[in-house]
Amino acid sequence: MERQAVEAAQRWLADQGVSQVRDGWVSDEEPDVLLTANQVAHSWAADVFAEDLDMADQLRLAFGLLDLLDDYWVTCEIRFANESADGPLPADVLWDGYRQRLEADLGVEAVTYSLWVDWFEDHATSATAFAEVLGKDIDRVVAERSDVLLRRARRVLECSGPVRWVVKEPTYRTAVQLSALHSALFRGLRASFHDVYGDLEPAAALALLNQLDLPADTQHVAELRHVLAAGHENHYRSPGAWDDAVRSCS
Repeated sequence: MERQAVEAAQRWLADQGVSQVRDGWVSDEEPDVLLTANQVAHSWAADVFAEDLDMADQLRLAFGLLDLLDDYWVTCEIRFANESADGPLPADVLWDGYRQRLEADLGVEAVTYSLWVDWFEDHATSATAFAEVLGKDIDRVVAERSDVLLRRARRVLECSGPVRWVVKEPTYRTAVQLSALHSALFRGLRASFHDVYGDLEPAAALALLNQLDLPADTQHVAELRHVLAAGHENHYRSPGAWDDAVRSCS
């Protein structure tokens, strides 16, 4: 979270007649009605992209609003603006904004949820999005092993289930070199099987799974190994396979 970006978003909302109070937000139009962050996002976030600013500054303001409200809907408006007739948004500012927040020592559920259900589930954007938030940097992550890079890598791996296997496998194979990423990589493999849009190649995924050094209390390792060894690609394309694995491994 960038303090300057948050302060800019606060000033911008104040210009719209919206201010933060102890238990939420209020607008000048209805000062007796308490608003949630989600209501503020739905009512005002889109207006950021109508401001008389260049697109890069509009986007920076939107990221400040995301930091301030911590609401997924702000990321939706960013995506809508990117796909609008005036888009796309400046890619360097867009992906730098995501990377910075993925590295922050704060909760980033809105950001990771945005990656998962919007950028990663859409095959038109998943390859670019995955490359920008991790794929291009995985060699640096393994070489430098800094806390901020590891934090970003873990978060991206954990929500990378919908990314096509051919796109993410090279990053997974590099990540397996670093034990600090093994638990996150396991969660990525598990999501690749369980997610509705999850994608994996069973034999290759099993080979990676067998290389992971995981805590002894990690749940569902044996079950995942069982379904992959049986050649299953996805929970929803193999109904009953996971239940069979649970019975077999109990």
